[in-house]
Amino acid sequence: MQKGKINVTTENIFPIIKKFLYSDHEIFLRELVSNAVDATQKLKTLASVGDYKGELGDLTVRIDVDKKKKTITVTDAGIGMTAEEVEKYINQIAFSSAEDFMEKYKNDSNGIIGHFGLGFYSSFMVSDKVDINTLSWQDEAKAVAWSCDGSPEYSLGETDKKERGTSITLHIDSDSKEFLEENKISELLDKYCKFLPIEIAFGKEKEWKDGKEVELDKDKVINDTKPLWTLSPAEVKEEDYNEFYRKLYPAVMDEPLFNIHLNVDYPFTLTGILYFPKIKNNIEIQKNKIQLYSNQVFVTDSVEGIVPEFLTLLHGVLDSPDIPLNVSRSYLQSDSNVKKISSHITKKVADRLEDIFKNDRAQFENKWDDLKLFIEYGMLSDEKFSDRAEKFALLKNVDGKYFTLKEYEELIKENQTDKNKSLVYLYATDKEEQFSYIEAAKAKGYDVLLMDGQLDTHFLNHLEPKLKESRFARVDSEIVDKLIEKDEARESKLTSQQESDLTPVFQAHLPGQEMSYMLSYESLSEEDQPVMITQSEFMRRMKDMQEMSGQAAMFGNMPDTYNLVVNTNHPLVGKIVEQTEKKLGKKLEELRTEKSGLSEEQQLLEKAKEGKKEEEIPQSEKDQMEEVNKKLTDLENKRIEMLKKHGSGQKLVKQLIDLALLANNQLKGEDLAAFVKRSVDLIK
Repeated sequence: MQKGKINVTTENIFPIIKKFLYSDHEIFLRELVSNAVDATQKLKTLASVGDYKGELGDLTVRIDVDKKKKTITVTDAGIGMTAEEVEKYINQIAFSSAEDFMEKYKNDSNGIIGHFGLGFYSSFMVSDKVDINTLSWQDEAKAVAWSCDGSPEYSLGETDKKERGTSITLHIDSDSKEFLEENKISELLDKYCKFLPIEIAFGKEKEWKDGKEVELDKDKVINDTKPLWTLSPAEVKEEDYNEFYRKLYPAVMDEPLFNIHLNVDYPFTLTGILYFPKIKNNIEIQKNKIQLYSNQVFVTDSVEGIVPEFLTLLHGVLDSPDIPLNVSRSYLQSDSNVKKISSHITKKVADRLEDIFKNDRAQFENKWDDLKLFIEYGMLSDEKFSDRAEKFALLKNVDGKYFTLKEYEELIKENQTDKNKSLVYLYATDKEEQFSYIEAAKAKGYDVLLMDGQLDTHFLNHLEPKLKESRFARVDSEIVDKLIEKDEARESKLTSQQESDLTPVFQAHLPGQEMSYMLSYESLSEEDQPVMITQSEFMRRMKDMQEMSGQAAMFGNMPDTYNLVVNTNHPLVGKIVEQTEKKLGKKLEELRTEKSGLSEEQQLLEKAKEGKKEEEIPQSEKDQMEEVNKKLTDLENKRIEMLKKHGSGQKLVKQLIDLALLANNQLKGEDLAAFVKRSVDLIK
């Protein structure tokens, strides 16, 4: 029996392994099973080229758990090892120095394994002793046994093993008893090994018989050795893709929209199947659905930074031997092969979407509402994808019709170009709430887009600079005549003096803080609404963007500012003016006459000040000017208060404002109840 020390320059590697790999201690099973599969595949290769002429026999890799003995054993019938190979591959582990090693990899457990070939030694994360029994495939090879108790000392000697291959037995330590549970091992095998290319057996198949579960004399194979992505696309039917999707995501009820079967062998090797799922409104829920494999061994399902951000919304599998199995995410993200793969996948996704659009536009349109979030996310986050997607990205109008960007530009170019030669894309975010505004726009012959998606505010901001001499305007951001201003001008039936007198009358009924509603006058058609409410496109869009980005402090704390637009040509507005002049005309005229005299006096005093320095103006003139200004202010305040008092008793004014609020979905609760009661009173 040979005794020796494992060749490491650190005093003891095992505490380091336990300490720094602890967070990922479950990967020991992946490492041991992967090694067993590799050994088996190497034997198959030797047999295929004629170097191994014996019978291959049963090549199943087996995992056995003995709860009483507290052991886990992984057995393969692969190439095995000679004593010299055990010396070379198990005992020769060299590090430059313990200090450098620990400092460099203290936060990177995967880095330890990946950079130093410690796959086998990950078994010491959960064991206080590991035994190897192995017999090489080579003629006249002798079976050897290796054992180590977690210190640098090991024993190596001959054994009576008769079957070719390797058996590794882990004596599980007291801190890792969870791995002696059948359910735990099943969970890990399903996570890491369910698509390995060699059959892996764990336990026996079971069935229900006479009301109880009975174990059968048949291995329970836990993996699919030929998963769908390893086949050529020509061999696979559409129902096979859907069945595989259900196998990958048994909890997902919806069928996928489309799939992409990747099969690349140059300039790197990449296979896989990606699915477009039905994306719900919450993007975050959809992530961590792509499974990354290396030669059918599971690596990770956290692929952010490995594939472009927007592709993390996809589901499916990617497999590439060019992606190292045991390295950290940070390493993967900086690896040149991974970057090439990432770029290629983006291209393939764009190609597939464009093909579907060209070959079956009806199907593409039918699934657009589910695809839209994904494509918009891609266009917002990846410039190359955005350029490609402009060919198949669709805009949907309120009537449910779909257009490419070019098609829609052609549709609206003639009628929706304003007097400044700017093309105006009108849109609504809620068909119900903005119904009256949509109808007003359609009455003008305008088309209105429906932009009610989670990313639509960001998306239209993304499109605007790309669309030359174009802008987006929500249908309720202006009165319809001003949404797309033409050269036409309509005269107002009101004088500026009448508008000035009308302002306090309406202000008497404005809800909340007066500054939240800015009163303005427009000379519209008599058929247009008497009063309308609009909201600035710029301010609303800024607030939307701030709220979506979670930084609402700057705009979110500001009150919403609306425009209360009065149609100066509407008969009801004319009626309010008539009633005001009938009730207050004489008093208002007297105030205006008095103000006119004071204004003349003010102008004379201002003229007298011309060319004089402040100290050259007599105090008497300063006092006189101050008195005149005060009288003018008092008269103006008196006028406003008089008109407000009059306005507060005008039910018609209140009714028109409430109608505008109602059309804009802003009349609720007590105010809505009062409106209904007043409406009944006015009808009587």
